[in-house]
Amino acid sequence: MSGGVDSSVVALLLKEQGHNVIGLFMKNWEEKDEHGHCTTAQDYDDVKRVCDRIGIAYHAVEFVREYWDRVFVRFLKEYEAGYTPNPDVLCNREIKFDVFLEKASDLGATSLATGHYTQIGRDLEGRATLLKGADANKDQSYFLHAVRTDKLERARFPIGHLNKTEIREIAKHHGLATATKKDSTGICFIGERDFRDFLSKYLPARPGEIRHLDQSVVGEHEGSAYYTLGQRKGLGLGGEGEAWYVVAKDSKQNIVYVERGADHPALFADWLEAEETSWVTGLPNALARGDELKVRAKVRYRQPDQDCRVRLNSDGRLHVSFAVAQRAITPGQSVVFYDDELCLGGAVIRHVGPSRFSRGLAISQLLPSAQA
Repeated sequence: MSGGVDSSVVALLLKEQGHNVIGLFMKNWEEKDEHGHCTTAQDYDDVKRVCDRIGIAYHAVEFVREYWDRVFVRFLKEYEAGYTPNPDVLCNREIKFDVFLEKASDLGATSLATGHYTQIGRDLEGRATLLKGADANKDQSYFLHAVRTDKLERARFPIGHLNKTEIREIAKHHGLATATKKDSTGICFIGERDFRDFLSKYLPARPGEIRHLDQSVVGEHEGSAYYTLGQRKGLGLGGEGEAWYVVAKDSKQNIVYVERGADHPALFADWLEAEETSWVTGLPNALARGDELKVRAKVRYRQPDQDCRVRLNSDGRLHVSFAVAQRAITPGQSVVFYDDELCLGGAVIRHVGPSRFSRGLAISQLLPSAQA
C-alpha cells in the first residue's frame, strides 16, 4: 500500500471478498525534497488510517539500499551516458515484484496485490499473461512488461477492470482517507521534485552550447544530461515564433540541439533498435523462426498503439520499424509490444534511425538543384 487511493481500494475490495489481507507499505528513499518535505511519513499515516478503517493489519518495510543498488545507480548511469531511463520499469521488476514480493511471502502472503491498472490473463498453456487495464487512460501494462512470468503468477491486480472515477467513488462511499488524495507523479519512490535540481546533486553540471542543427549557437545549457528529446520547457530560449524543442543531443560533445515547432521533422523517425528484451511468456514464435513479427507498440506511456514490424538482429537487438514515423523516440525509454489487449513484452530503446530532417538533407544533396 502506497498511501494512495488505488491501493487503498485494492485492500478494501480484497477484504470484502473474504481474503485475509495485510497492508504492506515500503520506504525506498530517505532524502527530503528541495522544500525540506518528506512525503513518506504522511503516506504511511494514510496507510494506517485506511487499514484501521477497513480492519486489516499493516506493516512497513524498508528497501532503501536495494532501491539504490538495483534501480537508482542504473538510473544515474543511464543519464550520464546520455539516455533518458524509465525508473518505473526497473522499480517494478527489481523491487515491487522481487524483494517486496519475497518480503510479503515471508509474512505468510500467498499473493501480492497492487493498485496497478492492468489485468492478468491466461494463455493456452495456462501461464499468466499481462493484459491492459480497462481504463485506457490509466493502463499501466507499459511499466510492468519486464516483470517475470513466475512473479506475475503470484500477482493480483484487483482494480484492473475499473476506471479511476469508479475507484474514487468506492473510496468515498466507504469513507477512506485517501478518497480525494492527489495521484502521485514523478520519479518512482522519490516523488515530485525540481528534476534538474535533483539530478544535479548526483550528476554535476556541465555547461555547454545549445545549437541549431546547422551548428549555429543559440544559447547555453547547464548539462546535456538534464535534457531529453522533445523537451520544450526549461530551455531558456525566447524570441518570436513557435516554441523551441530539443531535437537531438550529442552527449560526448555536450551539445543540445533545438529547433522551433512541435512537429519539426527532426523529431520524427521511422525505426529504432532496442536491447534488454523482456517477453512475458517467451520469445514470440515468428521471431524464433527468424521471421518478422507484425504487432503494435508504444514508445512512451499513454501513447496510442502503433503498427510496426519487429525482427531479431544477429546481435540480439530488436529492429522495430513503424508504419508511421514516430515523434521523439527516446533512447533509454522502453518500447512495449501489444497484440490487441495482450502485452507481449518490451525492450530498452538504444538507437533511433535517421530523422525526417536528416533524410531530407540526404535526398536534397542528390537533386540537380542542390548541385547547381
